[in-house]
Amino acid sequence: MLADVHIIGPQYSSFVRSVALCCEEKGISYSLGFDLPDKKLEFKGSDHYSLHPFGKLPILLHGDRQVFETATICRYLDSEFLGKQLQPSQHYDRAIVDQWCAATSTYIDKALIRDYLIEFSFPRGEDGEIRWDRIEQAKPKAEESFGILNQQLGNSTFICGERYSIADALLTPIVDYLEKFPHAKDLFSVYPKLLDYVLRMRSRASGQSVLVAADIRS
Repeated sequence: MLADVHIIGPQYSSFVRSVALCCEEKGISYSLGFDLPDKKLEFKGSDHYSLHPFGKLPILLHGDRQVFETATICRYLDSEFLGKQLQPSQHYDRAIVDQWCAATSTYIDKALIRDYLIEFSFPRGEDGEIRWDRIEQAKPKAEESFGILNQQLGNSTFICGERYSIADALLTPIVDYLEKFPHAKDLFSVYPKLLDYVLRMRSRASGQSVLVAADIRS
């Protein structure tokens, strides 16, 4: 049986995992991987740029349709397929979810993944060593981001209230990776509510399917 959609991108990518979480939550069958279903895809090759003009990932294939940008893909899936709704029906509530999707895709991802975690995982110092000066520069923004997320979460079950939304799908892979990372343990010790949040997201059926071990160096 063919999958409903194909997600182009590596399984370890936090953004690919966000799309997969939405599929799991809605009961959409999917396949994923960097290659197209019927042929190899060269990273930043002509076929890649034909699907995403900026040469990024993930990309969603749904029949003859292609959609890029993670939050947009998730909104498309939620609107196009039946099942649990991952966006509120009220305009203001939906705007809040969109707001946190945008904040997570930009500020939170940059502070916690691009500027902090990746320096440990893909060190670019001399002889492949970690640039500890970069870590020290990035840590204040990482701490600030945790404080902002902690304030937004408050005593709620999910990041935008008491209902799972696309914002949770965007945030969960980021904080899941960080919680598994020894150098980030002190961040969670200061904000235990975020640790509880990660554990809740992992315990969901979607989390158990998507948040599996992956070598982000591969």
